[in-house]
Amino acid sequence: MSGILAMNQAWGLKDMFNAITGERDSAPPAPHRPHQAVNAGAPRRRCRAIAVAGGKGGVGKTTVAVNLGMSLAMAGRDVMLLDADMGLANVDVLLGLAPSRHLGHLLDGTATLEELLLDAPHGLKVIPGGSGARRLAQLGNGEHAAVIRAFDELPNPPDYLLVDTAAGLSDNVAMFAAAADDVVLVVCDEPASLTDAYALVKVLSRDFGVRRFRFVANQVRNLGEARALHQKLAKVSDRFLDVVLDFFGFVPQDERLKQAIRRQSAVVDLWPAARSSQAFKQLAGAVDNWEEPARAGLDRIAFFGGQAVTASGW
Repeated sequence: MSGILAMNQAWGLKDMFNAITGERDSAPPAPHRPHQAVNAGAPRRRCRAIAVAGGKGGVGKTTVAVNLGMSLAMAGRDVMLLDADMGLANVDVLLGLAPSRHLGHLLDGTATLEELLLDAPHGLKVIPGGSGARRLAQLGNGEHAAVIRAFDELPNPPDYLLVDTAAGLSDNVAMFAAAADDVVLVVCDEPASLTDAYALVKVLSRDFGVRRFRFVANQVRNLGEARALHQKLAKVSDRFLDVVLDFFGFVPQDERLKQAIRRQSAVVDLWPAARSSQAFKQLAGAVDNWEEPARAGLDRIAFFGGQAVTASGW
């Protein structure tokens, strides 16, 4: 029976994608598509979607996403980590996982979202994006939207969904970041990092209506250096853009973090007392104390939002 349900869910996603793109497909190879019973009286749990972005590559965005997600999981939260770097996904590599399926199988109707979930330490669930697949790197906006809306069908949404976006300013990055409740902007102390981070903020604010960003300085020596980096970007964004750039925190330079990456593990798991581990735990504690996101009036597709009206950037 579970196989029939999985096939029906997969075909349901394919139907949804076809509806978005205006295409039609043949009927699913199942004689009957049963309606799943739900408890109408039970309110659905609220999931907070957090996109981790960085503009340019090499700023440590995936490392931040992995360790922040695991820190939340270690604190007892139910966490999913979506690798949204289509075609060049590496969350599974950083955690030493070996996925047999990825988001491409979700889109072609051969797997459900739940079937893609990989178990990582401390209960963290990973959704692999697929690596080395040219097709995934060339997905259209309709397919990106189908992935986002597939999360509406999860029967048990997590407490947090972390979305590790790709580098750059592609539609892939913009759509996944704009669909989240919060955008964490990872920046390192390099001119190109600051320039590309500003460009990403500009695109998301101008074309997608994102007005708030959470700034994380990665691989800096101390809090003072992190604050100075934040001020550099905030000074320009305050002058030219209608956005709020909150200082979220920083991750210090730490040899233990580099060693954990080489060992394909999260530093918070291998060395919980390391300087970087303590920083990630502080970031996780701050996330747990963020105010509830305001979703009313969003004119874009959102994770767990059920919104179908698109913004000008899509």
